[in-house]
Amino acid sequence: MIRVVLPAHLATLIGVHGEIAVDVAVPASQRSLLDEIERQYPVLVGTMRDPTTHQRRAFIRFFACEDDLSHEHPDTRLPDDVEAGREPFFVIGAMAGG
Repeated sequence: MIRVVLPAHLATLIGVHGEIAVDVAVPASQRSLLDEIERQYPVLVGTMRDPTTHQRRAFIRFFACEDDLSHEHPDTRLPDDVEAGREPFFVIGAMAGG
């Protein structure tokens, strides 16, 4: 079970507070995790990734174990601590402007 922390606007969209738990086969990747999140919560399709290309949205970032995973290949394996549920996978809505 992978723990996922969503930004407040996405958590509100699916009606949760705090983190969600997603059951993903190990070894897990960003792609398999995001695919499962979108399967469980179809309203999130297109919010984190483009629905056609599955590329990460420009103002969405992925973090785990204090590392920015946003530019990792989508099929790169997630850290062991994330797969084991010891550390969460963070989806962060980036800030922009000035």
